[in-house]
Amino acid sequence: MEPIELARKAVESLEDKKGEDILLMDVQQISPIGMYYVIASGTSERTIRALMNSVVGDLKADVNKPKLEGKAEDGWLLADYGSVVVHVFSKAQREYYRLEELWADAKVLLHVQ
Repeated sequence: MEPIELARKAVESLEDKKGEDILLMDVQQISPIGMYYVIASGTSERTIRALMNSVVGDLKADVNKPKLEGKAEDGWLLADYGSVVVHVFSKAQREYYRLEELWADAKVLLHVQ
């Protein structure tokens, strides 16, 4: 599966589970890590965990198991698929890390609010 297809499938999975403020960014020209970043917010620990479980479950047939980092209770989970990195944050942690600002030069391919 092409990286952009994988990223779009992650976005669809997050949408299906009611992820909030979903962003798909093309970081190929500005980051040595990955090609696409998918960022979403969840409203609680349980939601953050459910969002990430949905992404990992929906993508497992298409790619190898991702490297997982973070803890839902800390308000942040990450799934690294190599070419695609999926971040799921609590609203507070997303505001704290401000990845959208850090990668402001990236091309935004999709923004679902």
